[in-house]
Amino acid sequence: MNLKQLQYFRVLAQTEHYTRAAEKLYITQPSLSYSISELEREFGTQLFEKEGRNVKLTKYGRFFLSYVEKALDELDLGKNLLLKMVSPTEGKVDLAFIYTLGSKFVPNIVQSFLNETNYKNVEFSFAQGNTQYLINNLKQGKFDLVFCSFVENEPNIDFIPIAQEELVIIVPKDHPLSNYKSVSLNETAPYPFVFFSNESGLRPLIDKMFKDSNIVPKIACEAEEDSAIAGFVAINYGIAIIPNIPSLKNFDVKIIKIKQPNYKRFIYAATVKDRYNTLATDSFRSFAIKYGKKII
Repeated sequence: MNLKQLQYFRVLAQTEHYTRAAEKLYITQPSLSYSISELEREFGTQLFEKEGRNVKLTKYGRFFLSYVEKALDELDLGKNLLLKMVSPTEGKVDLAFIYTLGSKFVPNIVQSFLNETNYKNVEFSFAQGNTQYLINNLKQGKFDLVFCSFVENEPNIDFIPIAQEELVIIVPKDHPLSNYKSVSLNETAPYPFVFFSNESGLRPLIDKMFKDSNIVPKIACEAEEDSAIAGFVAINYGIAIIPNIPSLKNFDVKIIKIKQPNYKRFIYAATVKDRYNTLATDSFRSFAIKYGKKII
Protein backbone atom coordinates (compact mmCIF):
# COMPACT_ATOMS: atom_id res chain seq x y z
CA MET A 1 0.00 0.00 0.00
CA ASN A 2 1.33 3.41 -0.95
CA LEU A 3 0.14 7.00 -1.03
CA LYS A 4 -0.88 6.91 -4.71
CA GLN A 5 -3.05 3.85 -4.14
CA LEU A 6 -4.84 5.63 -1.29
CA GLN A 7 -5.38 8.71 -3.45
CA TYR A 8 -6.71 6.55 -6.32
CA PHE A 9 -8.97 4.69 -3.91
CA ARG A 10 -10.48 7.91 -2.58
CA VAL A 11 -11.14 9.38 -6.03
CA LEU A 12 -12.75 6.17 -7.26
CA ALA A 13 -14.91 6.09 -4.14
CA GLN A 14 -16.02 9.67 -4.90
CA THR A 15 -16.75 9.17 -8.61
CA GLU A 16 -17.93 5.53 -8.50
CA HIS A 17 -16.74 5.23 -12.11
CA TYR A 18 -13.39 3.95 -13.36
CA THR A 19 -13.24 6.08 -16.50
CA ARG A 20 -14.18 9.33 -14.75
CA ALA A 21 -11.83 8.59 -11.87
CA ALA A 22 -8.94 7.86 -14.27
CA GLU A 23 -9.59 11.13 -16.13
CA LYS A 24 -9.65 13.05 -12.86
CA LEU A 25 -6.38 11.43 -11.82
CA TYR A 26 -4.77 11.92 -15.27
CA ILE A 27 -3.93 8.23 -15.56
CA THR A 28 -5.15 5.42 -17.77
CA GLN A 29 -8.07 3.25 -16.73
CA PRO A 30 -5.94 0.06 -16.77
CA SER A 31 -3.44 1.73 -14.43
CA LEU A 32 -6.25 2.63 -12.05
CA SER A 33 -7.76 -0.87 -12.24
CA TYR A 34 -4.38 -2.45 -11.56
CA SER A 35 -3.73 -0.17 -8.56
CA ILE A 36 -7.10 -0.96 -6.98
CA SER A 37 -6.65 -4.68 -7.64
CA GLU A 38 -3.26 -4.60 -5.93
CA LEU A 39 -4.81 -2.85 -2.95
CA GLU A 40 -7.61 -5.43 -2.73
CA ARG A 41 -5.07 -8.25 -3.09
CA GLU A 42 -3.08 -6.83 -0.16
CA PHE A 43 -6.17 -6.77 2.08
CA GLY A 44 -7.55 -10.00 0.78
CA THR A 45 -11.02 -8.52 0.22
CA GLN A 46 -13.05 -6.55 -2.29
CA LEU A 47 -13.24 -2.83 -1.73
CA PHE A 48 -15.56 -2.15 -4.69
CA GLU A 49 -18.32 -4.05 -6.41
CA LYS A 50 -20.00 -3.44 -9.77
CA GLU A 51 -23.36 -1.69 -9.99
CA GLY A 52 -24.32 -1.46 -13.66
CA ARG A 53 -21.70 0.68 -15.40
CA ASN A 54 -20.60 2.10 -12.07
CA VAL A 55 -18.90 0.70 -9.00
CA LYS A 56 -19.70 1.21 -5.35
CA LEU A 57 -17.91 0.56 -2.14
CA THR A 58 -18.42 -2.69 -0.33
CA LYS A 59 -18.94 -2.52 3.42
CA TYR A 60 -15.21 -3.18 3.77
CA GLY A 61 -14.47 -0.36 1.37
CA ARG A 62 -16.72 2.02 3.32
CA PHE A 63 -14.95 1.06 6.52
CA PHE A 64 -11.54 1.65 4.97
CA LEU A 65 -12.58 4.93 3.30
CA SER A 66 -13.15 6.71 6.62
CA TYR A 67 -9.54 6.05 7.62
CA VAL A 68 -8.16 6.91 4.20
CA GLU A 69 -9.95 10.26 4.19
CA LYS A 70 -8.65 11.10 7.67
CA ALA A 71 -5.10 10.13 6.71
CA LEU A 72 -5.09 12.04 3.42
CA ASP A 73 -6.73 15.07 5.02
CA GLU A 74 -4.02 15.12 7.69
CA LEU A 75 -1.33 14.83 5.03
CA ASP A 76 -2.90 17.68 3.05
CA LEU A 77 -3.05 19.78 6.21
CA GLY A 78 0.58 18.99 7.01
CA LYS A 79 1.61 19.82 3.45
CA ASN A 80 -0.18 23.17 3.52
CA LEU A 81 1.22 24.09 6.93
CA LEU A 82 4.73 23.10 5.87
CA LEU A 83 4.49 25.18 2.70
CA LYS A 84 3.33 28.10 4.84
CA MET A 85 6.20 27.58 7.29
CA VAL A 86 8.85 27.67 4.56
CA SER A 87 7.24 30.45 2.56
CA PRO A 88 9.38 33.63 2.42
CA THR A 89 6.25 35.73 3.00
CA GLU A 90 4.26 33.50 5.38
CA GLY A 91 6.90 31.45 7.16
CA LYS A 92 7.74 31.23 10.84
CA VAL A 93 10.91 32.28 12.64
CA ASP A 94 11.82 30.74 16.01
CA LEU A 95 13.79 33.61 17.52
CA ALA A 96 15.51 33.70 20.91
CA PHE A 97 17.47 36.50 22.53
CA ILE A 98 19.30 37.59 25.67
CA TYR A 99 17.34 39.38 28.37
CA THR A 100 18.67 42.89 27.70
CA LEU A 101 17.10 42.94 24.24
CA GLY A 102 13.53 42.15 25.30
CA SER A 103 12.26 45.59 26.24
CA LYS A 104 13.19 47.55 23.14
CA PHE A 105 15.58 46.09 20.56
CA VAL A 106 13.74 42.90 19.62
CA PRO A 107 10.21 44.41 19.62
CA ASN A 108 11.46 47.28 17.43
CA ILE A 109 13.33 45.14 14.94
CA VAL A 110 10.45 42.66 14.61
CA GLN A 111 7.96 45.48 14.12
CA SER A 112 10.17 47.08 11.47
CA PHE A 113 10.50 43.74 9.67
CA LEU A 114 6.76 43.07 9.73
CA ASN A 115 6.10 46.56 8.41
CA GLU A 116 7.82 45.52 5.19
CA THR A 117 5.11 44.60 2.66
CA ASN A 118 6.69 41.27 1.72
CA TYR A 119 6.98 40.05 5.31
CA LYS A 120 3.79 41.21 7.02
CA ASN A 121 2.45 37.64 7.28
CA VAL A 122 5.61 36.08 8.74
CA GLU A 123 5.05 34.61 12.23
CA PHE A 124 7.47 34.59 15.17
CA SER A 125 7.92 32.55 18.31
CA PHE A 126 10.07 34.12 21.03
CA ALA A 127 12.23 32.82 23.86
CA GLN A 128 14.76 34.39 26.23
CA GLY A 129 17.74 33.17 28.20
CA ASN A 130 21.43 33.63 28.80
CA THR A 131 23.84 33.20 25.91
CA GLN A 132 24.95 29.66 26.79
CA TYR A 133 21.35 28.47 27.02
CA LEU A 134 20.52 30.09 23.69
CA ILE A 135 23.52 28.60 21.89
CA ASN A 136 22.87 25.11 23.27
CA ASN A 137 19.27 25.18 22.10
CA LEU A 138 20.25 26.70 18.77
CA LYS A 139 22.54 23.72 18.12
CA GLN A 140 19.75 21.33 19.08
CA GLY A 141 17.43 22.94 16.52
CA LYS A 142 14.98 24.49 18.98
CA PHE A 143 15.73 27.99 17.66
CA ASP A 144 16.36 29.18 14.11
CA LEU A 145 18.22 32.33 15.08
CA VAL A 146 19.45 33.87 18.34
CA PHE A 147 20.62 37.32 19.34
CA CYS A 148 23.35 36.90 21.94
CA SER A 149 26.96 37.51 22.98
CA PHE A 150 29.90 36.02 21.12
CA VAL A 151 31.05 32.64 22.42
CA GLU A 152 34.57 31.28 21.98
CA ASN A 153 35.20 27.75 20.68
CA GLU A 154 31.94 27.41 18.77
CA PRO A 155 33.26 26.67 15.25
CA ASN A 156 29.87 25.53 13.96
CA ILE A 157 28.11 28.77 14.88
CA ASP A 158 28.10 31.77 12.59
CA PHE A 159 28.25 35.01 14.64
CA ILE A 160 27.45 38.27 12.85
CA PRO A 161 27.59 41.54 14.86
CA ILE A 162 24.32 43.45 14.57
CA ALA A 163 24.27 45.97 17.44
CA GLN A 164 26.26 47.50 20.25
CA GLU A 165 25.31 48.10 23.88
CA GLU A 166 26.92 50.69 26.13
CA LEU A 167 28.27 49.29 29.37
CA VAL A 168 27.73 51.43 32.46
CA ILE A 169 28.17 51.29 36.21
CA ILE A 170 25.01 51.34 38.31
CA VAL A 171 25.07 52.25 41.98
CA PRO A 172 22.41 52.97 44.63
CA LYS A 173 21.34 56.60 44.60
CA ASP A 174 22.89 57.24 48.03
CA HIS A 175 26.19 55.55 47.13
CA PRO A 176 29.50 57.49 47.42
CA LEU A 177 29.92 57.23 43.62
CA SER A 178 26.43 58.51 42.84
CA ASN A 179 27.65 62.10 42.50
CA TYR A 180 29.89 61.19 39.56
CA LYS A 181 28.80 61.27 35.91
CA SER A 182 31.66 58.98 34.88
CA VAL A 183 34.26 56.87 36.68
CA SER A 184 37.19 54.65 35.83
CA LEU A 185 37.01 51.02 36.84
CA ASN A 186 39.83 51.61 39.34
CA GLU A 187 37.57 53.96 41.29
CA THR A 188 35.07 51.13 41.84
CA ALA A 189 37.61 48.71 43.31
CA PRO A 190 36.76 49.34 46.99
CA TYR A 191 33.10 48.40 46.56
CA PRO A 192 31.39 45.00 46.35
CA PHE A 193 29.86 44.02 43.01
CA VAL A 194 26.76 42.22 41.88
CA PHE A 195 28.12 40.14 38.99
CA PHE A 196 26.57 38.37 36.06
CA SER A 197 26.72 34.58 36.47
CA ASN A 198 29.23 32.45 34.57
CA GLU A 199 26.51 31.36 32.15
CA SER A 200 26.03 34.93 30.96
CA GLY A 201 27.61 35.86 27.65
CA LEU A 202 28.62 39.19 29.19
CA ARG A 203 30.64 37.64 32.03
CA PRO A 204 33.84 36.97 29.99
CA LEU A 205 33.96 40.61 28.87
CA ILE A 206 33.47 41.94 32.40
CA ASP A 207 36.14 39.54 33.72
CA LYS A 208 38.51 40.84 31.04
CA MET A 209 37.81 44.45 32.01
CA PHE A 210 38.85 43.76 35.60
CA LYS A 211 41.85 41.66 34.58
CA ASP A 212 43.15 44.34 32.22
CA SER A 213 42.72 46.91 35.00
CA ASN A 214 44.61 44.68 37.48
CA ILE A 215 41.60 44.59 39.80
CA VAL A 216 40.28 41.59 41.71
CA PRO A 217 36.60 42.45 42.19
CA LYS A 218 34.77 41.85 45.44
CA ILE A 219 31.80 39.78 44.31
CA ALA A 220 28.87 40.06 46.71
CA CYS A 221 26.59 37.81 44.63
CA GLU A 222 25.89 36.66 41.09
CA ALA A 223 22.69 36.77 39.05
CA GLU A 224 21.71 35.71 35.57
CA GLU A 225 19.19 38.33 34.52
CA ASP A 226 19.68 42.08 34.19
CA SER A 227 16.64 43.19 36.18
CA ALA A 228 17.70 40.96 39.10
CA ILE A 229 21.12 42.61 39.11
CA ALA A 230 19.56 46.08 39.04
CA GLY A 231 17.23 45.05 41.86
CA PHE A 232 20.11 43.96 44.10
CA VAL A 233 21.98 47.19 43.36
CA ALA A 234 18.89 49.22 44.25
CA ILE A 235 18.83 47.70 47.75
CA ASN A 236 22.54 48.49 48.21
CA TYR A 237 23.74 44.89 47.94
CA GLY A 238 26.54 46.04 45.65
CA ILE A 239 27.28 47.96 42.46
CA ALA A 240 27.33 46.47 38.97
CA ILE A 241 28.54 46.72 35.39
CA ILE A 242 25.54 46.31 33.14
CA PRO A 243 24.33 47.27 29.65
CA ASN A 244 22.58 50.64 29.62
CA ILE A 245 19.14 49.20 28.91
CA PRO A 246 15.87 51.21 29.02
CA SER A 247 14.49 49.27 31.99
CA LEU A 248 17.19 50.67 34.31
CA LYS A 249 15.01 53.77 34.57
CA ASN A 250 12.54 51.67 36.55
CA PHE A 251 15.05 51.01 39.34
CA ASP A 252 16.25 53.27 42.14
CA VAL A 253 19.83 53.37 40.81
CA LYS A 254 22.25 55.94 39.41
CA ILE A 255 23.72 55.25 35.95
CA ILE A 256 27.38 56.22 35.60
CA LYS A 257 29.49 56.10 32.44
CA ILE A 258 32.74 54.13 32.38
CA LYS A 259 35.59 56.33 31.16
CA GLN A 260 38.31 53.70 31.49
CA PRO A 261 38.77 50.98 30.27
CA ASN A 262 36.70 51.59 27.16
CA TYR A 263 35.25 48.29 25.93
CA LYS A 264 32.67 47.69 23.23
CA ARG A 265 29.92 45.14 23.91
CA PHE A 266 28.45 43.74 20.68
CA ILE A 267 25.27 41.79 20.11
CA TYR A 268 25.47 39.03 17.51
CA ALA A 269 23.00 37.23 15.28
CA ALA A 270 23.92 33.56 15.64
CA THR A 271 22.93 30.69 13.36
CA VAL A 272 24.26 27.18 12.82
CA LYS A 273 26.62 26.99 9.85
CA ASP A 274 25.48 24.88 6.89
CA ARG A 275 22.07 24.22 8.45
CA TYR A 276 19.05 24.70 6.23
CA ASN A 277 16.96 27.70 7.23
CA THR A 278 13.61 28.75 5.82
CA LEU A 279 13.47 31.72 3.49
CA ALA A 280 11.66 33.67 6.21
CA THR A 281 14.52 33.05 8.66
CA ASP A 282 17.15 34.01 6.09
CA SER A 283 15.20 37.14 5.18
CA PHE A 284 14.87 38.20 8.82
CA ARG A 285 18.56 37.52 9.50
CA SER A 286 19.57 39.69 6.54
CA PHE A 287 17.15 42.38 7.71
CA ALA A 288 18.60 42.25 11.25
CA ILE A 289 22.15 42.69 9.96
CA LYS A 290 21.15 45.79 7.95
CA TYR A 291 19.00 47.12 10.80
CA GLY A 292 21.82 46.70 13.30
CA LYS A 293 24.27 48.64 11.15
CA LYS A 294 22.00 51.70 11.40
CA ILE A 295 22.15 51.48 15.21
CA ILE A 296 25.89 50.87 15.47
